[in-house]
Amino acid sequence: MKKASMILSHLSSQPQFKSLKRQECYQKYINLLSNKWQKAVAFVYIKEETLFIAVTHPGFKMEFNYNKDLLKSLLIQLNTYVSSCQKMTANKVVIFHSKYHAMPQEKALSSTIPHYYERSTGTFELPKDEKLKEAFERIRTLITCNQ
Repeated sequence: MKKASMILSHLSSQPQFKSLKRQECYQKYINLLSNKWQKAVAFVYIKEETLFIAVTHPGFKMEFNYNKDLLKSLLIQLNTYVSSCQKMTANKVVIFHSKYHAMPQEKALSSTIPHYYERSTGTFELPKDEKLKEAFERIRTLITCNQ
């Protein structure tokens, strides 16, 4: 029985799925970064010997600009140590803010109690038993108060 990882590796070796291999290399590159920087990166791609890094917040752009040499050296190390990513070469690094990747926001929990409107009119037949009749009268007064 074949495992899922075996099937995926076979599919990614096919020429029509070469973008999967590139995407896997991009993810490996992002994983080389520190945790703070991993959260800051929206996506990465290489085009015409230029490494493009999209960040999630404009504040991170300045921090990445100061560390362009580090980003280039990480890409070189990825090329030397991972044989499947040897074609990922870049002479230049461009960092930009991605307006299409929103910062994750915490959802506010709504703790409101649902209010239901009374649909009953309180008209029903009363039983002959006195205890039950009193209980039904109390229910009828509650229904009329809620309307």
